[in-house]
Amino acid sequence: MRVSFLIILLIPAGAFGQSVLVPLNEDYHHWIDRYEVKAGKIYPQIFSAIKPYNRAAIVAFVDSLSQDGYYTSASDQFNQEYLLNDSWEWSGVESSNAEKPVLRHFYRKKTDFFHVQEPDFNLHVNPVLYVGYGQDSELDEALFINTRGVEVRGMIDKKVGFYSYLSDNQAQLPSYVTDYVAENGVVPHEGFWKVFKDNKGVDFLHARGSIFFNATRHINIQFGYDRFSIGNGYRSLILSDNAPPSLFLKGNVQVWKLNYLFMTNRVTANPGGLYPNKYVATHHLSVNIGKKLNIGVFETVVYKATDSSQFDPSYLNPIIFYRAVEHQNGSSDNVLLGADFKWNIARSVQLYGQLVFDEFLLDNLKAGNGWWANKFGIQGGLKYIDVFGVSNLDVQGEINMVKPYTYSHHTQYGNYSSFHQPLAHPLGANFKEVVGIVRYQPLPKLNLKGKLIFAQI
Repeated sequence: MRVSFLIILLIPAGAFGQSVLVPLNEDYHHWIDRYEVKAGKIYPQIFSAIKPYNRAAIVAFVDSLSQDGYYTSASDQFNQEYLLNDSWEWSGVESSNAEKPVLRHFYRKKTDFFHVQEPDFNLHVNPVLYVGYGQDSELDEALFINTRGVEVRGMIDKKVGFYSYLSDNQAQLPSYVTDYVAENGVVPHEGFWKVFKDNKGVDFLHARGSIFFNATRHINIQFGYDRFSIGNGYRSLILSDNAPPSLFLKGNVQVWKLNYLFMTNRVTANPGGLYPNKYVATHHLSVNIGKKLNIGVFETVVYKATDSSQFDPSYLNPIIFYRAVEHQNGSSDNVLLGADFKWNIARSVQLYGQLVFDEFLLDNLKAGNGWWANKFGIQGGLKYIDVFGVSNLDVQGEINMVKPYTYSHHTQYGNYSSFHQPLAHPLGANFKEVVGIVRYQPLPKLNLKGKLIFAQI
C-alpha cells in the first residue's frame, strides 16, 4: 500500500490574475459555480462550460447574486468580498484598499504587491512563492516542491490587455508520479524539464502569457501561450488543463443567450527529437434555454498539413462544422464531435454531463460485439450545494467512461494529445472512473476538501 502526504506552505501572492480572464484554478472557479447552483438558475454573465472566466463578468455576476440575497453565511460574505477584491479594477470596492501599505508603495491593495491605476492604464505585479514538504512510504527521499516566480497583468484603455506568469520549479515527486515520468518521459502538466539532485528530482520552468483585444462589447480576441478547459465537471472529455500550455489564437462571442468559442492551438506531437508540431482547432457553441438549462455542441479537429511544420489556414474558419473542411482536405485528420449540458434542476442541485464521439456506428453498438471503431466517451455528474441545509458544505459526484481507442489516430499528428499527455481526461481512453468530492468551508478562511477517485483501466 502506498502512503504519501505533503505539507504545503503557501504565501499568498495574488496567484490568480489576468486583466480579463482569471487563470484556471479549481477552488476559485468552484466558488463561482457554487453560487449559480445555489441560486438554481442560470445567470447570463457566466457561461460556466468555458473556463477560465472573464473578470468583468465575474464582478457583474457577484453583484447580481448580492441583489438576489444569496450570500447568507459568514463564509459566503467573505467569498463575495474576496471575488470583488481580486478584480478590484472592475468592481471599484473600497474594501480592496489595504489598511497599512508597506513602505507606502507596496500592498496598497490587498491583492496586489504593486499596482498602477490610471484612467487609461492599469498594472498589477505579484511575486509567487509556493513551498511544500512531505513523505512517501515508498521513497527514502523527502517530498518537496519549491516554486518562485512573478505574475504581471494589466490593461490599456480597458480594451487591450496583457498577462504573464513565469516560475522556476524544483520538486521531488511522489512515487506514483515518478513512475509516470519514467514511463512517459514527461512531467504531468509540464513541457520541457530536466533532472536534478542525482536524478531523483525534476527541474522545470513554467510560463504562460497572452494579450487580448476587445473587438466589440460582445467579441474578444486572445493570443498567447496558455491552457483552457471546456465543461462543467471535475474532469473534461472535451478539453482540459491536463496537458502543458500551448500557443493559441482564441475568439469568443457572447451575445443574447449564446456563447461561441473558436480556437486554434499549436501543440507538440512528440517530446523527443525536433519537437514536431501539430494543430488543434476547436468550436464550441452553447445556448441558455429558459432559466435553468444550458446545452452546448462542439467539434474539434487534430491535424497537420503536408509536413508537421506547416499550418493549414482552412481551419482558421471561425464558422462551425469543420467536418466539411476536413472531408474537402481528404478526410485525413482526426475529428471529434459531441455535446455537453448543465441543468439546475432545483436550488442547490445541478446535473451536468458530456458526450464525445470519435467514431460511432449505432448498428455495431446494438450488436454488442465490441467493435473497436465505436469510439466515444460519456460523463454524468451532480453538484449538491449546502448539503441538508448545512451552509458551505458542498458535494459533487461524477462518472466518466471512455471506450478503447477514443482520441487515437493512425499517426502521432492526429491523436488527441500534446507532449505525450492527453488533451482531455488524464487517463486518456479505455477506462471507467467514479469521482467523489466533498468541500466544506466552516469558517471564512478555512476550506476543507476531500476527494475519492476510483478508476478501472
